[in-house]
Amino acid sequence: METTKYELTSDRLAVDITAPGQAYAGTRFDWSGFVTQVTLDGHHTFCVPEDYRPGQGTGGIGLCNEFGIDQPIGFDSAKPGDPFPKLGVGLLTRLDKPDYSFWYPHQIARNFPIAVHCEADSTTFTVEPVDCRGYAARLVKVLSVVDNALEIAYHLENTGELPIRTNEYVHNFVGINQHTFGPDYQLTFPYKPVIESPSEMKEILEVSGNTIRQREAPVAPFYARLLGFQPTDQPQWELAHLPSGVRMRETVDFSPVRVAMWGANHVISVEVFIDIHLQPGESKRWRRRFEFLD
Repeated sequence: METTKYELTSDRLAVDITAPGQAYAGTRFDWSGFVTQVTLDGHHTFCVPEDYRPGQGTGGIGLCNEFGIDQPIGFDSAKPGDPFPKLGVGLLTRLDKPDYSFWYPHQIARNFPIAVHCEADSTTFTVEPVDCRGYAARLVKVLSVVDNALEIAYHLENTGELPIRTNEYVHNFVGINQHTFGPDYQLTFPYKPVIESPSEMKEILEVSGNTIRQREAPVAPFYARLLGFQPTDQPQWELAHLPSGVRMRETVDFSPVRVAMWGANHVISVEVFIDIHLQPGESKRWRRRFEFLD
């Protein structure tokens, strides 16, 4: 029987990871290490779908990452009908469009082979390279749990003949215990955040010191970029559901190049971006640590 999911457990966490191509088989998010649920102490849950309505959105769930949202590898040199690589997914067929967008219905010309190795406290996904007009990369992603923390370690190696320039972030679709997003939530940062488009967001988000709160539950999805971010050993952000005290936070070991927020009435996501620039033969390692607290 084909495996549909993997589970990592510690004394406090249970982490559900879908097998590649099972709960998600789209062309936006990385198929490897796709986390569909995190449960703390047996009863606090954190992951929700991007959209509860069937067929809406792009199929995101929980902690799923994306490479090249606005820096697709090899797209500019591809002609309509040519393939270009989407890391963690496969070779996509370029549409007859001037720009790349994850909203477009791309076809997968060839999936990347993904091997999975499970141990007691970790699961390793190895995405093997497939050459595409000189572009090729091997991605190894290790998910591990200790106590109340989930760690994701990445190793990306440029195995092709051409340079790779892209970025990566985790689009964490979070709704703590499925509570509606609104004034009961608070985001805390290690710096004073500045909303890049305050005129558009001032009726939705309220900034006070190092915190952001929602004035009221949003009636439509919103997106905002944040300024003021910086490298730090502290968590890049912490999301708390104030009535219950349940929290989630992310710490990274790299210098962010962008921090953004996306949300809707049932979900909030803080996205911390890393820039990736690899010459042939070069590789890069980075880590993300998610902690879950009550």
